[in-house]
Amino acid sequence: MKLTFPATARNRDPILAELRRLFAPPCARVLEVASGSGEHAAYFAEAMPWLTWQPTDIEPLHLESIDSWAGSEPRLLPALVYDAATDALPAGRWDGIFCANVVHIAPWSVAEGLFRSAARALSPGGLLVTYGPYTIDGKHTSPSNEAFDASLTSRDPRWGVRDVATLAALSETLAHVQTIPMPANNFTLVFRRG
Repeated sequence: MKLTFPATARNRDPILAELRRLFAPPCARVLEVASGSGEHAAYFAEAMPWLTWQPTDIEPLHLESIDSWAGSEPRLLPALVYDAATDALPAGRWDGIFCANVVHIAPWSVAEGLFRSAARALSPGGLLVTYGPYTIDGKHTSPSNEAFDASLTSRDPRWGVRDVATLAALSETLAHVQTIPMPANNFTLVFRRG
C-alpha cells in the first residue's frame, strides 16, 4: 500500500536541488535513513540516475509503502529494516547517507546512533546529509519552529528541534561542513567523513 505524506510534495524539489550537487558523481551509493512513505526515495532515485538508493525504515507499514513506491526502478533497492538508535548500518561502504525529518521526531539516541553509524559506514569523504528544522547557537530561527518544538516536546519529552552545534559535536570523524537554508524554516546540514 502506497502511503502519501503531504510535506513530501512540498519539499522534494528544494531538497533534490541540493542532493544533486552533494551526491554528484563519483557518488554512487546512498543510504536513506527512515525513508517514511518512500516518496522521496522514488523521486530522488529517478532524478539521479547515477545513484543506487537504499531506503530503510523501522515501521512495517513504511517498509511496505517504500517498496510500493519503488515499482520496477532498478536503482531503488528493496527497503531494509534499520533502527538508527540500536542497529549498525547495512553492510558496505556508503558514499552518502540521507536523513530527512527524523532527528527532531525521535529520541536523542537516534541522532547519536545515526552519527555513530555514519562515522563507521561512510566512505572517506562521504557525506551525511540531514534535513529538517534546527536551532542555531541554541536559538530558534523562526517563531513557527519555536512553536513546533514546544508541540514536539509536549507530545514526547524525548523529541525536539536539535541544535546544529550539538549535532556536530556527536562525532569527531564527521566534520560539519555546511548549513544550507531551505524553504519553510528548514535546513540541510552536511557532515563529511574525514
